[in-house]
Amino acid sequence: MPTAVVTGAGIRVGRAIALALGAAGFDVVLHANRSVEPALKVKTELETLGRRAWVESADLSDTEAVSKLAQRIRASHPAIDLLVNSAAAYAHVDFADVTPAQLDLMWKVNVAAPFFLTQGLLPALRAAKTAGVVNITDMAVSHAYTSTHFFSHYLAAKAGLDQLTRSLALELGPAIRVNAVAPGPVAMAAETTSEQRDDILKRIPMKREGSPEDVARAVVFLATAPYITGQTLRVDGGLSVA
Repeated sequence: MPTAVVTGAGIRVGRAIALALGAAGFDVVLHANRSVEPALKVKTELETLGRRAWVESADLSDTEAVSKLAQRIRASHPAIDLLVNSAAAYAHVDFADVTPAQLDLMWKVNVAAPFFLTQGLLPALRAAKTAGVVNITDMAVSHAYTSTHFFSHYLAAKAGLDQLTRSLALELGPAIRVNAVAPGPVAMAAETTSEQRDDILKRIPMKREGSPEDVARAVVFLATAPYITGQTLRVDGGLSVA
């Protein structure tokens, strides 16, 4: 069975990705930080599907912890077919109030962790017959919309991850494909007002908010598409072209 590693796999989008990969035939290493208990429940769900699953805990804002996470995964899984960098940090803060510590956290979790986890897992990815990396970015990196106001530090970091996707596709090919999925209005932030939500939904050609499962389907597609690399697939119901 192919093996996937999914960060932030206990809740929300990461959970949906892990379960979709399990349904597609992957055994899954589930990373979690504060959501270990939910990740254990995902493990049980995957085992019910007949898949093998493991839970690994690490604080992705700690570079040393990321390195140790990669070492543990490599020790138990010498070959990794897919890495999904799904875990993210975000916060609703007025640009004028963003502190160096807040910006640093966004950078560490949203850019440095995917960077160094991918680097740390390179031997295992290269050991697989065909391997891929899928980064979860954000559609608002290239097409800002109303509810993304007050997330400047988060989006700056996600833009870095978007660029890293293209850079690694060039550097790691042909052995390793690197792509991104950029969700649009999927599980909108709690800070989104009802007026903002209504405005966004009016502009989306699909006329609905996206679901974590919509993102998960895109990840499974990219994981199994052997001639696609360096691409960002926007899962936004058409908002980016509206």
